[in-house]
Amino acid sequence: MKKLLLLILILVFDLYTNALPVQAESRMKKISITELRDKIAGAWIGQMVGNMYGLPHENKYVAAPGPENWPYGYSKSLDKLKKYEGAFSDDDTDVEYMYLLQMEKCGVEPSYEELKEAWMYYIRDRVWLANRGALGLMHFGFTPPFTGSRLINPHWYQIDPQLINEIWAFTAPGMVDYAAAKSDWAARITSDSWGVEPTIHYGAMYAAAFFEKDIRKLIEIGLKELPPDGRYSQTVRDMIALHDKYPDNWQNARCEMAEKYYVNEPDMTKTIWNANLNGACAILAMLYGNGEFQRTLDLACAMGFDADNQAATVAGLFGVMNGFSSIPANLYLPIEGWSLPFNDRYINITRYDLPDASIKEMIDRTLEQCISLVLAKDGKLTGTGDNQVLIINTGARFNPPLEFSMGPMPRMEVNKPVDYWFSSSNNKNYKWVITGGKLPQGVSLENGHLSGVPSIPGMYPVTLEIRDGNRGITKDFSLLVRNTNIAPEADSILANVGELNEAVLDSCWYTFGRLLYSKSVNVINDGLTGGTGSVFYSLAAKANIPKVDYYGYAWDEPRNIDMLAFFTGGMEEFGGWFTSLNVQYMDEKGKWQPVEKACFNPPMPESDIVFYQPHFVEYVISFEPVKTKAVRIIGDAMVQSHWNKYTKNVSAFTSITELSVYQTKSER
Repeated sequence: MKKLLLLILILVFDLYTNALPVQAESRMKKISITELRDKIAGAWIGQMVGNMYGLPHENKYVAAPGPENWPYGYSKSLDKLKKYEGAFSDDDTDVEYMYLLQMEKCGVEPSYEELKEAWMYYIRDRVWLANRGALGLMHFGFTPPFTGSRLINPHWYQIDPQLINEIWAFTAPGMVDYAAAKSDWAARITSDSWGVEPTIHYGAMYAAAFFEKDIRKLIEIGLKELPPDGRYSQTVRDMIALHDKYPDNWQNARCEMAEKYYVNEPDMTKTIWNANLNGACAILAMLYGNGEFQRTLDLACAMGFDADNQAATVAGLFGVMNGFSSIPANLYLPIEGWSLPFNDRYINITRYDLPDASIKEMIDRTLEQCISLVLAKDGKLTGTGDNQVLIINTGARFNPPLEFSMGPMPRMEVNKPVDYWFSSSNNKNYKWVITGGKLPQGVSLENGHLSGVPSIPGMYPVTLEIRDGNRGITKDFSLLVRNTNIAPEADSILANVGELNEAVLDSCWYTFGRLLYSKSVNVINDGLTGGTGSVFYSLAAKANIPKVDYYGYAWDEPRNIDMLAFFTGGMEEFGGWFTSLNVQYMDEKGKWQPVEKACFNPPMPESDIVFYQPHFVEYVISFEPVKTKAVRIIGDAMVQSHWNKYTKNVSAFTSITELSVYQTKSER
């Protein structure tokens, strides 16, 4: 019996060890460099085709889909193609080109900090929604993924990430898990929660498309990379079911999709740019496209909403799936006399100092980064010349670069519990320790989590270290413990505008869910800095003239005060922020006087331009102590013209969620 058991164990061990090389080998896939380049060319040129083809249809079909008078053709985009004598940049391709530059500069896995620096340098205008929200937070001093957090970027659910991150996947051929995780990581620069899920799905499909040509299978492969109970997982399954229900009628499927994901979308996330909605449009376009490039392209436009974005992404995916050679020549040679795709010219018209490029060179440079990434993930390059073959480890995993992320500091107040995480999605699994300074009395740190009840106000400098095995980095932080906030005790709230004029709100092309706005200024001392009814806009009348806004409090008895904290709300494209800001207190004669030695932490934005304005951030203002019955912040409200003809002559306004007031440190 013992000999029999020993024999069985030996056989099991032998089977197991013999299976290991087979399993490892099954993860390796081969592709010739010639074919790889053709597919990368398909990704770039496909996206350019879809972007410029779809632009005339952007946001054009909302109530109903576009007409089936296909092919649509380039329409108004032809004039710009002629003007620039080649392809022109837009947000569907320019950020990816910027990311290519960062891969060349920093390596195939640039950090959040490095990408943040690129955003702040190259992106200075022509950016909207979640992208603009992230950029404003970067200028405020925050880094990803906090710049995409749903707590401070109110556009976290919009379409932005799914149209700017495809490059992370088409430089990771066949590496589905890697591409999905890296796309998720990159999407969090601008977005959060289910807002990043379509980006993950595209990332997986792009990577898989190097070896899979069945669109239904690609959709299923991408679906496996999504949270199984996530919102977009259900949306994808819904689109598959609609296609099965109406196999020959895309209009019926689009009608039911729009009813569920637009008409009946919850107020806080109901926009024509919603990531889930536009992702659903793309899934339907792919399913009803029957694998045909031109038909899928027209369907992506006809599905409506933010049509150019899904047209670009889907066209790029088809370019990977079937190679550049599968793209109809009339789409990349739309101008008579051109012999190379888009005249081999990619002309930057959207980003500061982003160099124009030869499209051929963009493809070759991307191929070089792709090979570098594959080799860094245990792949191999064999052969010479035209016979080179890349062997890919499709089981590669993405591990985010080791780095701190900077976001909102803990809002600590004496005698109130603290529940704050320094860690974020990219560094939560690292070991966190204090290497310098002291935490406030009553507060402790455990693996990135700050908790306890502080008892003494003041500033507490500390140095934190995060470690990942043998690697470790440190960073200095200053933790502020405030004295008691006396704003909730105020006997009256002071403001030049006390009630929101909702008719003016309608006319100002607002971009947030209507439930976000409060009708009354009384919300500024309720302790809430986000969510339903948390934001007050000082919109009063349709008059585009300079305006001074103020917010403050009065008490029946004098108070000793040395600090305020102003928490902003959402910013619109043409207003919502102060261009100047001061603190005043009321003296014994009832006159307003400026405080002395006011210090803003952090400083107010260095520019009045909208792209520098952060949503949902706090400015702490300290000053020489004053004894007073009233205090306020006061400044000029931004007045800015807007490109949309329907938003002219809307009044200047400021946006606020909370104004806190703190007693001097001696008054505890």
